[in-house]
Amino acid sequence: MYQVKRKEGAKISLVQHEESGIEYLTFPGLDQLGCIRHLFSTRIGGVSEGIYASMNLSFTRGDEEEKVLENFDRIGSLLGAEREQFVLSAQTHTDNIRIIKKEDGGNGLIRPLPYNDVDGLVTNEKGLVLSTFYADCVPIYLVDPVKEVIGLCHSGWKGTVKHIGAKAVRLMKEEFGCDSADIHAAIAPSICQDCYEVSSDVIEEIKKAFTPDEFGSKCHDELFYKKDNGKYQLNLWRACELYLLHAGIKEEHLEVTDICTCCNPDYLFSHRASQGKRGNLGAFLMLV
Repeated sequence: MYQVKRKEGAKISLVQHEESGIEYLTFPGLDQLGCIRHLFSTRIGGVSEGIYASMNLSFTRGDEEEKVLENFDRIGSLLGAEREQFVLSAQTHTDNIRIIKKEDGGNGLIRPLPYNDVDGLVTNEKGLVLSTFYADCVPIYLVDPVKEVIGLCHSGWKGTVKHIGAKAVRLMKEEFGCDSADIHAAIAPSICQDCYEVSSDVIEEIKKAFTPDEFGSKCHDELFYKKDNGKYQLNLWRACELYLLHAGIKEEHLEVTDICTCCNPDYLFSHRASQGKRGNLGAFLMLV
């Protein structure tokens, strides 16, 4: 398997798997829950070529549709799912979350998406594969094994400012009676602080969204630092961790990635590392 670069000092170590030539990642804590199947894809094991090589899961980057569909079929073989079980997001960096029903099965694969501007998916339906897509932004997995409710959110800096993962937790509580203390959460591979340089306007939004009164007196020190060039290094992982903890997720139920997309551009698609010439990774989560 690919020799992935991992971040030192991480609390957990994502598990690498290889099956039928396909490499993918799972969280050890989520693996133990029993009521779900999940994975985070890598670039290894698909049929796409060139800048999309090889497990590209995006229909919108310019890859051939037939190859993307074959890549989805290969992911389906790992999960034990057919095309009609996948439900795709429609990501535009919003905090909009859609409650997925049985009739949504196949949306984005066997039929066009009937919705727009959806960066989060929540369901209590078994057998549906929630599917969201990445190339540096943060994937958030949510699993309540008691009520058997799951959620999957795309949290780039704009979604992080809007606390999309915390909004999904609230939705799970309001719509399905979940308890935050029962929900397990995972922050999947995405860009690390060392690789994520941003401008002052982004930091101003982060400051408004994460105030010391609400998230602790040291929260700004944990989230960013200023460099000599006037830019900042932003820690999206810690930001998502903070808003999930604030939403009531127990620390022992929260797993944070030890793998950065930008540090591993041959293994994981990274928008920054490739200067936009890339495909998309996929986060997948299914109740069984």
